Amino acid sequence: MSKSTVEVGKRLVELCKANKNVEAIDELYSPKVVSMEAGENPSFPKRMEGIDAVRKKNQWWVNNHEVHSGVANGPWPNGDKFIVHFKYDVTSKDGPMKGKRMQIEEGALYTVKDGKIVQEEFFYDMGG
Repeated sequence: MSKSTVEVGKRLVELCKANKNVEAIDELYSPKVVSMEAGENPSFPKRMEGIDAVRKKNQWWVNNHEVHSGVANGPWPNGDKFIVHFKYDVTSKDGPMKGKRMQIEEGALYTVKDGKIVQEEFFYDMGG
């Protein structure tokens, strides 16, 4: 029996709080997951398809940021979707923000089908 939307959401938050984002992808994501960022990034496209692309994006994040702290709150479910609020305190290791410590907040909307996350959408202020 596949996990309910709430069960998937609770497990995602539990893994993110334990800093196990890669494990969360392996356990909870559909192989055909679609990931959509709020803004363009020179390192990856705004829309990505497939679990391998999402893994690469997460690995880029890990490689390019020193995470001082991270908080995940939620989930807040509605039907086949749930929202999680993330708050990070990070220092960028590369790019135009290299060496700068910043606080990042974002909301994420996840869609679940057959017990797996089939879509993730991120919402944040790009400062523009």
